[in-house]
Amino acid sequence: MGDLSNQSDVDLLAAIARQDKSAFAELFGRYATRVKAFIMRAGTAEDDADEIAQEVLVTVWRKAQLFNPEKAAVSTWIFAIARNRRIDLIRRRTRPQPDPMDPLFQPDPEPGGMQSLNAQQLAVKMRDVLRVLPEDQRAVLKAAFYDGLSHAEIAAHHELPLGTVKSRIRLAFKTLRAELGDGMMTAFLDD
Repeated sequence: MGDLSNQSDVDLLAAIARQDKSAFAELFGRYATRVKAFIMRAGTAEDDADEIAQEVLVTVWRKAQLFNPEKAAVSTWIFAIARNRRIDLIRRRTRPQPDPMDPLFQPDPEPGGMQSLNAQQLAVKMRDVLRVLPEDQRAVLKAAFYDGLSHAEIAAHHELPLGTVKSRIRLAFKTLRAELGDGMMTAFLDD
């Protein structure tokens, strides 16, 4: 491209979009110290300003093809990137660190003896009650809860009307509720 010092910023950015390293070196020379000064005037320490300036110009290298000269001047685009990088730095530094002792970060406790016993009792009771259900109700419940099929998929699989599938599930739940009680049904559905 020859002597790049006479090229406009727009022409340099177009060349950078084509991965022209000499055009990038020219643009870097024009903007690196200006970006650093801009960031420092905004109250950023010199070391951070150096880092931000480098990040900004690396972003220019990577995203030059996204620049639209109809929307902004090259300098406006570059300084907008710099401003955003500075804001990102401030956010990273002011974001509170997560507390590792926060209950949200702790694993759920292992079930105690009573919980394990209750879960086993519920499973045994559930198997007994499922055996009492008519086969047509048991089949749709198995398809819904164990196979994970939707009502429409069950209807298609069993060649039944959708309303029939829903009715059988409702009847099965009515029987289960009568046999298990609401408390055990809730425990079953929550697992």
